Amino acid sequence: MSDDLHQNDTPTPNEEKLHTVTSLDGLYENWFLDYASYVILDRAVPHINDGLKPVQRRILHSLKEMDDGRYNKAANVIGNTMKYHPHGDASIGDAMVQIGQKNLLIDCQGNWGDPVTGDSAAAPRYIEARLSKFALDVVFNPDTTVWQASYDGRNKEPITLPVKFPLLLAQGAEGIAVGLATKILPHNFIELIEASIAVLKGERPNLMPDFPTGGMADASLYNEGQRGGKVRVRAKIIERDKKTLAITEIPFTTTTGGLIDSVISANDKGKIKIKKIEDNTAKDVEIIIHLAPGISPDVTIDALYAFTDCEVSISPNTCVIQDDKPRFMSVNDMLTESTFFTKDLLKQELEIRLKDLMEKIFFSSLLKIFIQEGMYKNPEYENSGNFEVVLEVLNRLFEPFFPQFYRTIQPEDYKKLIDKPMSSITRFDVKKADEQMKALENEIKQVKHDLKHLTEYTIAWFQKLKDKYGKDRERKTELRTFDKVEAAQVALANIKLYVNRADGFIGSGLKKDESVEYVGDCSDIDEIIVFRGDGRCIITKVQDKVFVGKDIIHVAVFKKNDERTVYNMIYKDGESGISYIKRFSVVGVTRDKEYDLTKGTKGSKVLYFTANPNGEAEVVNVQLKPHSKLKKLQFDEDFASIAIKGRGSMGNIITKYPVKKIILKSKGVSTLAGRKIWYDEILKRLNADSRGKYLGEFDGDDRILTVLSNGVYELSSFDLNNHFDDKMILIEKYDPQAVFSIVHIEGKSKNYLVKRFAFENIAVGKQVSLISEEAGSKMVLLGHTAPVISMTHLKGKDQTSETLELNLADVIDVKGMKAMGNRLSQHPVKSVELISDGINQETEAAEAETEIIEEDAATSAEVNEDQPAVAQHDEPAEPADQSEETPKPPKKIDFEITNPDDIDMDDQGQLGLF
Repeated sequence: MSDDLHQNDTPTPNEEKLHTVTSLDGLYENWFLDYASYVILDRAVPHINDGLKPVQRRILHSLKEMDDGRYNKAANVIGNTMKYHPHGDASIGDAMVQIGQKNLLIDCQGNWGDPVTGDSAAAPRYIEARLSKFALDVVFNPDTTVWQASYDGRNKEPITLPVKFPLLLAQGAEGIAVGLATKILPHNFIELIEASIAVLKGERPNLMPDFPTGGMADASLYNEGQRGGKVRVRAKIIERDKKTLAITEIPFTTTTGGLIDSVISANDKGKIKIKKIEDNTAKDVEIIIHLAPGISPDVTIDALYAFTDCEVSISPNTCVIQDDKPRFMSVNDMLTESTFFTKDLLKQELEIRLKDLMEKIFFSSLLKIFIQEGMYKNPEYENSGNFEVVLEVLNRLFEPFFPQFYRTIQPEDYKKLIDKPMSSITRFDVKKADEQMKALENEIKQVKHDLKHLTEYTIAWFQKLKDKYGKDRERKTELRTFDKVEAAQVALANIKLYVNRADGFIGSGLKKDESVEYVGDCSDIDEIIVFRGDGRCIITKVQDKVFVGKDIIHVAVFKKNDERTVYNMIYKDGESGISYIKRFSVVGVTRDKEYDLTKGTKGSKVLYFTANPNGEAEVVNVQLKPHSKLKKLQFDEDFASIAIKGRGSMGNIITKYPVKKIILKSKGVSTLAGRKIWYDEILKRLNADSRGKYLGEFDGDDRILTVLSNGVYELSSFDLNNHFDDKMILIEKYDPQAVFSIVHIEGKSKNYLVKRFAFENIAVGKQVSLISEEAGSKMVLLGHTAPVISMTHLKGKDQTSETLELNLADVIDVKGMKAMGNRLSQHPVKSVELISDGINQETEAAEAETEIIEEDAATSAEVNEDQPAVAQHDEPAEPADQSEETPKPPKKIDFEITNPDDIDMDDQGQLGLF
């Protein structure tokens, strides 16, 4: 049997198939790479040369192929495009609509949708399109186009179109491929041309995006459009009045419907509070937001940026196809590549044009000699019926003229000569032929000049594009630097906070009973600071219910980096029985970590505690238990004499003897200096960080004066959340005694008037006009006490121009603000210019002296040793940030760090004791 098996070792065909093993790993790897390459190169990523994806390129090629000057149905264009590649009618239609909505390459007719509102286009059978004049000038040239066969080999299509403009950067692009994505933001048409001209002059461009929806953009982190960059885009929000906001421009990538939905969602979640929202968008965006009563419009604007689509962040990622490979590059490098590609295309066109002109003048010269020399009447030429003989005869006849031709005469040239009809030869006009050749020679000279000066020629090309197509293409997006909106500062207080002091619970969901106490309103993103009777504090997130420890003596919303809130505390050390006094701020801590404010010994206890939102320092009466060594059983202690330190400081010894009780003797006033405020002209916001123009030191009811270019003034608080109008021409601390001078034109009489006045103390937020309300009234200039101006007026019948230098203090006395003023001149005024503002221009001191105002209060609170005194101010000052403070000089004291673990780093990385 074994012999039979060995007799036939050759496997059958079926056995061969069974034993052939094909690895699927290799197949899938190759197939996936092929698929990924196809999606990257032929679907999702635009080419750097023309800035188009394949489907967009085929649509434009079809439009050019069908172009007869009239509109074509979009459905017909879609059908014609499918013969180059079967993309599918829906995908081709969507791509065509996207090109049309960018308002650059396609001249659209019908309802093509609206990217601002999100409305879709009508069906392709209803809308029409043709190429724009810009596209016909810039995108096409069959002579410089490289062609390839279509998918089925029946047609030719361009590999790339010869686009002589940075089209990709103008339109922008977005696509998701396999393993990579691209997101190129649109840029301004005019700025791209100007940047291309700058590149040709040897400068490096610095492009910033410009969005068709307008809005405001902070591109400080744009990173030239590369990965890792970011652009923050905001809607333009206008305060119509104190109850109404209007959104007139929306961020790129959003729609009016989506933005309205985000506002409604934020309102439902309690982040903002509005009465209603209306969409009045037609040709221009107009979304009206009606605020609820008592809601600040400035805080609401910040909240809209923080919690809705009124602000979006866009992350660019510039990836393009170059040399059949994806390449990541910056937008400035892309513009440079595009500019030099345009220069090369223009060179090719000039070279092609030069060759055409040379051929024309070559044949014209050939024909002129052929007729003038009578070669067409040569017997050998006339009698010969053989083309070879004719070529030989003509070649011999033209031989003396060979040196004047730029190339060798080919048989085809002779054929064109002998094919000329006798009628055209007999009517040949030598003079006209000479004029035509002269024009051709001049044109050749110009083309050669352009080739020699190709850079200047390319610059002229870009300038021609700008002059021809740049109208109404100015920048739409305002470039600004934004300050970061802190969500915690603008979030609406939409929940109620409760505390159960005895059981140690806080939260918004505590059941209402006798042991539960209402603390106040807060937002759902706030943090809460809690102090306990054992001298410990903890900061935790607002929750429905959370245990923070028993014997709670103080609970409040925690404001991060708040240096103006000062805590005054007296505590007894559990080990020694010594009582200590301290003042401290809580600036930076770790959430849900307990911090000991005492020496840290067991049995320590808080005897007295107050929280002071503006650094108030009260006077307390300390009463001691009777002791044989004590002659005086009570004394007063002023917290103003205690320096403000970190929360980890031990404090000063107030007494070594047991304390019976502590009584609040008199309410204190702030020991902190007024708040120094600056105005940042870039961010257009107030700040306490020494950025921008110093406005002064503010406290209490101090106000800020602002004047707009239309002659309206307004007083506002020094709240850092305030917004200021872009048309503002003056901002400073309001001084009711300060005298100002104004020159204005009265609308009815057209006279130039001048007045000097002091601004009236009007209600915060109210706007009052300084000039006449007649139509045509205009504010010319505003100066301080006694500004010096240069005035030019026209005197006499001959209207002689005379220029005078005037000090306005000599022209008019100080009058009421509502007075119209005096005429600046009895003669027609031609111009007025400000020479000197009339104030001392020396730099104002950044440091301000501390003012301590003493105020008596009859309120007192008695405490005993078992219960700490927790004093509360009836009307505490509003907490506010303070960049620098100058407390009253403290007593000289010694202190030690009781717990080295409490030496923390704050949020700014500063080492300190809290």
